[in-house]
Amino acid sequence: MSENPGFSTRAIHAGQDADPMTGAVVPPIYQVSTYKQDGVGGLRGGYEYSRSANPTRTALEQCLAALEGGSRGFAFASGLAAEDAVLRSLCRPGEHAIIPNDAYGGTYRLFAAVAQPWGLAHTPVDLADLDAVRAAVRPGQTSLLWAETPTNPLLGIADVAALAQIAHAAGALLVVDNTFATPYLQNPLALGADVVVHSTTKYCGGHSDVVGGALVTSASPGVPAYADLDERIGFHQNAMGAVAGPMDAWLVLRGLKTLAVRMERHCDNAERVVAFLSEHPRVGAVLYPGLATHAGHDVAAAQMRRFGGMVSFRLRGGVEEALGACKRAQLFTLGESLGGVESLIEHPGRMTHASVAGSALEVPDDLVRLSVGIEDVADLLADLEQALS
Repeated sequence: MSENPGFSTRAIHAGQDADPMTGAVVPPIYQVSTYKQDGVGGLRGGYEYSRSANPTRTALEQCLAALEGGSRGFAFASGLAAEDAVLRSLCRPGEHAIIPNDAYGGTYRLFAAVAQPWGLAHTPVDLADLDAVRAAVRPGQTSLLWAETPTNPLLGIADVAALAQIAHAAGALLVVDNTFATPYLQNPLALGADVVVHSTTKYCGGHSDVVGGALVTSASPGVPAYADLDERIGFHQNAMGAVAGPMDAWLVLRGLKTLAVRMERHCDNAERVVAFLSEHPRVGAVLYPGLATHAGHDVAAAQMRRFGGMVSFRLRGGVEEALGACKRAQLFTLGESLGGVESLIEHPGRMTHASVAGSALEVPDDLVRLSVGIEDVADLLADLEQALS
């Protein structure tokens, strides 16, 4: 390959050399638990047990690292398993983290119900307010700044480069959940982040047929004390064992090959949906960073290639109208998750974000979230028209 291959070239080839035995152009599914050793400790390619390493998972991890421009990739059984590995690897009881005040509900649950009893305190903050982020830092205690951009489901935007400066000045690491943007639209490591998180269930897999998660680390962590970042995460991945199985790794690797072309279509369709919703009399507000009126539009335009396939909107008629739209939609399937080729609709307050009800992260009850798929856009618009009528 050339010295600087393009995104799709990396997605199709990184970590995926033809099989040396058969010439197969797609990495095999190594559905195996253990490996023959050539004498005690004589490992072939470093493989001894598939919790520690598996060739199919290795191919995925190398591809993800290449797409994010990182040092190493780590594949997990789910996005939350990847997030848990970050917290266990990089934080200690008695330390403190800053999180978005509109974080994904599962992430908030992990911090509030799992990490907090373990001893990791946290403060939810509007990450777009950099002064508020600085004020939330506890000198000598804050070890982690967690960001999503765009956020789920309010599509908030965080300035990754600015947050990296704040985190590193405090001796903390910046972790960015890049699930909504994908490595095709945004590369947080190039902007100063230390770790990128993905739910590979979503756009990376892209076909709603696999559950997985991933981490990619920076080759140059912004805090010298974390120069052993790869070793810390690699140790916890193996010690905790929530790894991606070979079939799951293979499915995500297959999905990555078409990520660029899928994301272009997701973005095309989302822009048409946003234009439609913006003119609809029953819609009170459209949340999409591609709109010039979005508070984070300029930052998003500077750090993203395009603005993604996720769209949220609020109904003037309140919660009942929001629930009614979800019920009447037909082509937009009522369901949780996102990022598949098919379009989905959901009510975050009672579905994906029910776990934050009553907290500082509670979402409006008139909010509807769309994962805009790659169907013919005229059909999607027709479905929204009847769902809102």
